[in-house]
Amino acid sequence: MSPTLPRRIVGGAVLFLAIPLTPVVATAGFLATAFVTASVPVLAFAALAFGALAGGLLGRAAFALLGLERRRGLRASAFVAVGLTVAVAALGGVTVFRPMPTTAAAPAPSGVRFWNLPTGSRIAYVHASAVGKARPTPVIFLHGGPGTPGEGIPTGGRELAADGFDVYAYDQLGAGRSTRLRDITGYTVARQVADLEAIRRTLDADRIILVGQSWGGSLAAQYLAAHSEHVAKAVFTSPGALWGREYPGSTAGEPWNRLTPAQKARLDRLNSTPRMLAASVLLQVNPGAAHALVGDREVDHWMHEVALQGKDSTSCKGAPPTTAHNNPQGFYSNQMTRKDFEQIPDPRPSLRTAHVPSLIMRGECDFIKPVVTAEYQRILPDSKLVTVKGAGHSISGGQPRRYTALLRAFLLGKPLPVG
Repeated sequence: MSPTLPRRIVGGAVLFLAIPLTPVVATAGFLATAFVTASVPVLAFAALAFGALAGGLLGRAAFALLGLERRRGLRASAFVAVGLTVAVAALGGVTVFRPMPTTAAAPAPSGVRFWNLPTGSRIAYVHASAVGKARPTPVIFLHGGPGTPGEGIPTGGRELAADGFDVYAYDQLGAGRSTRLRDITGYTVARQVADLEAIRRTLDADRIILVGQSWGGSLAAQYLAAHSEHVAKAVFTSPGALWGREYPGSTAGEPWNRLTPAQKARLDRLNSTPRMLAASVLLQVNPGAAHALVGDREVDHWMHEVALQGKDSTSCKGAPPTTAHNNPQGFYSNQMTRKDFEQIPDPRPSLRTAHVPSLIMRGECDFIKPVVTAEYQRILPDSKLVTVKGAGHSISGGQPRRYTALLRAFLLGKPLPVG
């Protein structure tokens, strides 16, 4: 008996819906399988299997409604399943499984050295030797991010070396030229603190001076909470949150509010890259699967491109553009350390008893909320807060002379310059 018109309409609609629904089911199968494995071939096979199953079932239902006899319907639905599976494979090949650009690894500039720490980290660093008789307490600069290293001796470092300090700046685990972990769940705040403690021991220094920028300030606070007896002085420059759980995500401050239309459009394109979207979702499901799908070189290059769009958005309005460098970003270190930072215990009870002289600098135009910076002064018992006019998040970049003068005066025990 010939099918009725309504059955034909429904059958045609089901057949039509099979086209968009098959890749949706394939994606669901891909993600569901990621809960139990990080193997990319298994994930790809699961996606195709789920897609083929969905295409076959929908095709069978459609052809039954259209009145095809069983054998012809099975052949037709098999044809649909194969066609849709091939289409899903092709779509995946040009989106999720298509490698993104990478940056060719360049030789380390002269002056870059490496520590092989007992923690297992191979850490890249630069060193400015003290002029004359070295003071017993070295200065260690901590970069921001997590995962956004600097390049070379930071602003003020040469002047401090001339004052007799041994000065060090290093690429934190998972950033710059330092170790990338195979198991990215190893990027934790505790590991970063352990690396810093291992560096202190490697330098054979009873006490160190910490200068932390942005996230580096948060890391300095974590080290201070754990090892205050080994910190002579601390400088927090535009520091991030003292405790990540108090300010999750970007609630401590939003750095992307001053982009030009062109920068915003470029950032939107970067954020909508299918392969990065897949990696971002997998990070929530199975970090190992994200890392297996999209390797460090790809995501670090992507993060560098993102940083280029926003490198001037954290300065004061009208400030000249900043100069970019090519020391690699660390995407997985950034993502996993930030996640861990929001889960660790509250460090503030320990910091309230850490009697370490501390200088807190805040840029007048810093995107970090004033209450976040003020908490450092409220919690740290021996601290002083200074606001630097004409500077944004990077005080050393916006007001290098003022920054250096404050840094030197504080570390030398002199009155802080006014103005």
